[in-house]
Amino acid sequence: MTLQSFHPPRRILMGPGPSDVSPRVLAALSRPTIGHLDPAFQNLMEEIKAALAEVMKAPGYACLPLPAPGTAGMEAAMMNLLEPGDVAVVAVNGQFGERMVDMAGRAGAEVVRVDHDWGTPADPVRVGAALEGRRAKLLAFVHAETSTGTLTRPKPLCDLARAAGALTVVDCVTSLGGVDVDAAGWGADVVYSGTQKCLSAPPGLSPFAMSPKAREAVAARKEKVRNWLLDMSLIMAYWGGEGGRTYHHTAPINALYGLHEALVALLEEGLDAVHARHKRMHGALAAGIEAAGLKFLVAPEHRLPELNAVLVPEGIDEARVRAHMLARYDLEIGAGLGPLRGRIWRIGLMGASATPWHVRLCLVALCDALAAQNYPDASRAALAAAEAALA
Repeated sequence: MTLQSFHPPRRILMGPGPSDVSPRVLAALSRPTIGHLDPAFQNLMEEIKAALAEVMKAPGYACLPLPAPGTAGMEAAMMNLLEPGDVAVVAVNGQFGERMVDMAGRAGAEVVRVDHDWGTPADPVRVGAALEGRRAKLLAFVHAETSTGTLTRPKPLCDLARAAGALTVVDCVTSLGGVDVDAAGWGADVVYSGTQKCLSAPPGLSPFAMSPKAREAVAARKEKVRNWLLDMSLIMAYWGGEGGRTYHHTAPINALYGLHEALVALLEEGLDAVHARHKRMHGALAAGIEAAGLKFLVAPEHRLPELNAVLVPEGIDEARVRAHMLARYDLEIGAGLGPLRGRIWRIGLMGASATPWHVRLCLVALCDALAAQNYPDASRAALAAAEAALA
């Protein structure tokens, strides 16, 4: 077999992730590799920890990037906090709530599901009823449900969990860097994310924050964590650094260069400005979508600005639309998952992909793809509405 160098096509990434990676992050990835115990790299680790504590608003938490995608954050939370026989309450309002249920069960917990319609946020009344009288160890829910574009307000749920004596795990994979993530303000015990969404770094790392209370729960376990790589009692000996770092794994050096640069860029722009930019781009896209006669899955007050679930019109082949946009515009949007397969498109406005240029191109490409299936051409109306919203 003869292999040749791989040269990927230039794509514009506007699906549910990954998002476009900024040139400065790509440049950082190419810097010379050094050892994972090199003093210079250890300094970088400290800067990453401090920056994550700032962007996750997690003072006093143990903050670090796990060496695997955002799903690793979910697995680390479940495997470290749950033991066989523990009760875990999980609010399910999409694909990633379902995954939480699966992982909690694999940790040996008794799982209590609180099911919601996909496209609606987790309901504090129903979650509170599930917690009542159960002595739950854990409440888990998704802040920004990537499968639907739905935003759940974390603080009311975290307050309920605290009153019931339960720890909280909040999935922020799609929210970090797009909307406010406030671990301490919410009272969350574990918050985790991924690098490939609004941070605009390549996939492969999971920013993770664990409260002192959660660390105490890990230290009080009766048996070993069932996942060795993500055992926080082991990994913190490397990332914690008290008295010298203990070798745990060979860190993904260059990927961490990329995360560091992404955090530098995020803090340079400022968290409030970043959140405002995502909200503004969503407003422009939504205006264009609605001017084209299309509708959203999620009610306006519960929409996630960086992940837009657009309903497929009757008679339209949604896969053909995505294929048309990719072939003619090199632009990728996402399909629906689970019960929403074939019913929605998922359009991402994340990080470096949340710009007026991306909004305009996406509207033109989408309207063109729809017109190819005899849907009325609404590109001019969509662009005019988007421009008015941007102005």
